[in-house]
Amino acid sequence: MTLFSDHHIFSHRVRMVLAEKGINYDMVTVDDENISEDLIELNPYNKVPTLVDRDLVLYDAQVIMEYLDERFPHPPLMPVDPVNRARLKMIAYRVHFDWDTSVEKLQGKSEKQGTRQRKELRESLISVANFFKDKPYFFSDELTLVDCMLAPLLWRLPEMHIELPATAKDLNDYMQRLFSRESFKKSLTETEKEIRG
Repeated sequence: MTLFSDHHIFSHRVRMVLAEKGINYDMVTVDDENISEDLIELNPYNKVPTLVDRDLVLYDAQVIMEYLDERFPHPPLMPVDPVNRARLKMIAYRVHFDWDTSVEKLQGKSEKQGTRQRKELRESLISVANFFKDKPYFFSDELTLVDCMLAPLLWRLPEMHIELPATAKDLNDYMQRLFSRESFKKSLTETEKEIRG
């Protein structure tokens, strides 16, 4: 199994799932400026993450994460029953639609640029802080794919010049639970480790 990856959030999500499942894989680090011929041949969009598993080539983070969860069922990162599975997929959709969009708009912007998006993302994160009061993970007692989506995003808050207030204690505690997981630590590249030095 080979993962074409970079230091951006979507690749990091896939790496976290791989680490959580304890899956051995080869990683090919992709430079935005110098895309490898192999990646160009495998993926019509020339983007990462791209996962190659034997004859199968997948190139969407969400598709890859769900595939890995189905192919390697332990530990499960999605509920088995269809109703809760669908609920989790809707939460994942909301994370992507609401927060990933803001993160993409903030990519490469200085502290002075992107003020509106930064404020909206910060307020949106603060508004869900109390969701972590009763459960250790996002609406769950166990880590799920949604947590694997959120951990890389939350790790990058300093990079986006977003600081959460002390009043968002439940969210701050949740972040520490995620960041202290061995799978999260293993998923970090050297570049990503520097974000929180």
